[in-house]
Amino acid sequence: MKLHVGVFFGGKATEHEVSVISAIQAIENIDKNKYEIIPIYITKDETFYTGDALLDIKNYKDLNSLLKNCYACAFEKRKGEEKIDILKIPSKLLNKKLGYIELAFPILHGNKGENGGIQGFLEMLSIPYVGSNVLASAVSMDKDISKIIALSAGVPVIDFVAIDKYAYYKKSEVILTDILQKLEFPMIIKPAGGGSSIGIEVAKNSERLKAAIEQAFNYDVKLIIENKVEKIREVNCSVLGDIEDAKASVIEEPSTTDEILSFKDKYMQDSTKGMSSAKRQIPADIDEDMRQEIEGYSKTIFRKYGCSGVVRIDYIIDTQKNKVYFNEINPIPGSLSFYLWEPSGVKYKDLLDELIRIAIKRHQRNNEFNYSFDNNLFASNGLNMKGKLKGGSNG
Repeated sequence: MKLHVGVFFGGKATEHEVSVISAIQAIENIDKNKYEIIPIYITKDETFYTGDALLDIKNYKDLNSLLKNCYACAFEKRKGEEKIDILKIPSKLLNKKLGYIELAFPILHGNKGENGGIQGFLEMLSIPYVGSNVLASAVSMDKDISKIIALSAGVPVIDFVAIDKYAYYKKSEVILTDILQKLEFPMIIKPAGGGSSIGIEVAKNSERLKAAIEQAFNYDVKLIIENKVEKIREVNCSVLGDIEDAKASVIEEPSTTDEILSFKDKYMQDSTKGMSSAKRQIPADIDEDMRQEIEGYSKTIFRKYGCSGVVRIDYIIDTQKNKVYFNEINPIPGSLSFYLWEPSGVKYKDLLDELIRIAIKRHQRNNEFNYSFDNNLFASNGLNMKGKLKGGSNG
């Protein structure tokens, strides 16, 4: 009997289209003999849709026509079963069931898909899901917190400052002075929760720094500002597994047409193939000592964050110092980084199979714990008729 897998993609994020491409790639490669695939597309206004028309990438050229051939839907947890029913909406049709899901496979990119939001939703529905849990997803997608954790694990990062939008506009001169005291030009300004190089700016003087900060605040409430390494190489490594068994992939070196790796470099070589279309050298031309160093850092970060499934970790090499720095981690990487596993003999179909196996294993282990505590609080004299506790502590 096939496992019913709901693939969630799209979402309210700057990487919406990239998510669609990654999801269709995965659906095309998954073992149809084992899995019944139910596509769940999330629009930019965060409405959920399902329907077979979502499986053809060409249909997304005319989104209005596509959605007319699909069903807006909601979800309901089945009592006593580890399944969620897919319900047709509007509300007057809520009793119409469109199918069910036994396992969720989120393939969402960007701050509203990778940051723990969809993971928390799936946790509340008590359904197994692929990828990192809420906490690991959240810390991975916050470049400020992720760098602090990397440093605590002994992984070097480039000097940086994190700033908040609302604090900045209240005391911008104080914050700018602090930045100039701690960092040097040129600087890179990044949205703290973004991805795919969207919203990244380079500043070479104070005037440009102010303009870049204001521009980047269009994408996030928190920014990362860091020293720009002048003689730079960028390399990436994927990790697959869970906290007890993590494996590192081959290391790639993406090609760039500008001073930083851009959205165009990552995705626009062939817009139907997503991250897998980017120009890259696999394996990266680095010496054995550096390769082992990057692999070691990658597995350390994966475990320290509590990741699960597949991630991609990006690094910067300062070629003048011959030093590696952690840059960021992608908890749901573009194209699920399948192109980094195929050189190691892991076919995309087998990668997807392994991700589902890991998800089921984690869910089974989580079910070993008690999440409730039986007590007679409501029957006790400590609760008065107005529902207020009489005295005592709520801690």
